Amino acid sequence: MNTDSFSLSPLGHLATPFPDKFGIPRQPSLAPHATGTLRLLPPYDRPEAVRGLDAFSHVWLTFVFHQTGGQWQPTVRPPRLGGNARVGVFASRSPFRPNSLGLSLVELAGVDTTDGVVLHFRGVDLVDGTPIVDIKPYIPYVESLPDAVGGFASSAPPRLTVNFSTAARQAIERQARHHPELAALITEVLAQDPRPAYAGDPARVYGVRLYRFDVKFRVADGCAFVDSLDPA
Repeated sequence: MNTDSFSLSPLGHLATPFPDKFGIPRQPSLAPHATGTLRLLPPYDRPEAVRGLDAFSHVWLTFVFHQTGGQWQPTVRPPRLGGNARVGVFASRSPFRPNSLGLSLVELAGVDTTDGVVLHFRGVDLVDGTPIVDIKPYIPYVESLPDAVGGFASSAPPRLTVNFSTAARQAIERQARHHPELAALITEVLAQDPRPAYAGDPARVYGVRLYRFDVKFRVADGCAFVDSLDPA
């Protein structure tokens, strides 16, 4: 193997509710109702390749930031620091990395081997179509470190209260058959305040796409207000 360069082949491409980067949870597991499905590609779609995986509750997904490939710089401005202070790229989880690789811890919701291999996840934080290049089980006794120090992300960020207009609530109810988790997913996504760090105009209307819907919302006084839900 040439140790100066490597090539990676995707195991499959993750299907998620997030067609765009805007609105994706900034860390995995912050939106438990964000589900993902991964159908393994040949030759990785053999049931024996996932034998025993269903004994684990969570897995690590190694993936490629395919929408930001080749773009990086030595320092970045994390949203947790207000978008102003800079830290080194290796002291952050920025998608703009030298080798465009990411790591995400997700809940394993199911393993289906009736037709190839299909894996189901909860708590995903990846854009729809993300290439997955490896899967490893999460092992709590070595990977859960209660005394670890989290730097500038030592605690969870504050969350917004999320309210819905009557029109938005009615639109969500009409989708209940196909997307029963839609209201919970919108709440989890908007509670994290997906706006840019410098945003502050309470009258400005933002839009985040989830599945095939365009969710319009405003933020004021610690509350996100969902105005409408329309087909994207």
